[in-house]
Amino acid sequence: MASTTKTRAVRREREQELIAATRALFDARGLQDAPIDEIAREAGINKALIYRYFESKDELFALTLETYLQEIHARMGDVDTTLEPVARLRALSQVFVDYGIEHPAFLDCALSLMRQPASELGGVVREGVMTRLGRGMAACLQHIVDALEAGIAQGEFPAVKDPWFAANMLYAQGLGAMQLARVGVGVNFAAPGFPGVFPIDREAVRRTCVDASMVVVGAPAA
Repeated sequence: MASTTKTRAVRREREQELIAATRALFDARGLQDAPIDEIAREAGINKALIYRYFESKDELFALTLETYLQEIHARMGDVDTTLEPVARLRALSQVFVDYGIEHPAFLDCALSLMRQPASELGGVVREGVMTRLGRGMAACLQHIVDALEAGIAQGEFPAVKDPWFAANMLYAQGLGAMQLARVGVGVNFAAPGFPGVFPIDREAVRRTCVDASMVVVGAPAA
């Protein structure tokens, strides 16, 4: 029994080392520039050993995303819960958007996993890992749901029928907006028939994203 417990502890420790190495590469270079062999090198192990701990690259990425979600959850937890629901929701939206702009690798990781349906992701990620990822996401969304439910009770959010659906919509909407801020340009017609680009101000995206979250729930934008 003691030997089994020790083996599990060692395995858990090595998993955490690999997740930390993945996170370090993501933060330094982004998702696309963090191949498995470099993650292994960062962790000081052979590439083949990674697949002793993780079923797939997506599984490793899912657990790395969990670390970002834990940080977002902590930041959202610092938002004053005694604020009026509209102000509270705005503050939570600002926390989420600010975090994504500060951590572009979070966007890479989240959007990479969202590119495939849950049924497909479940085929390459073990149930336990999906549970951990889901718990991490739900913990963040719970802050939004609590604010929405408080607002619904006061008649502040008339557009919200299902707080959890609304919270998931705000999460996905926020990811898209943060990615636009990261890209830094928009597309327009520079002349009839000729596409062009124009600069996107990061602060403008931040403000608009927070205002848009108010629109989704039927609250005043400002």
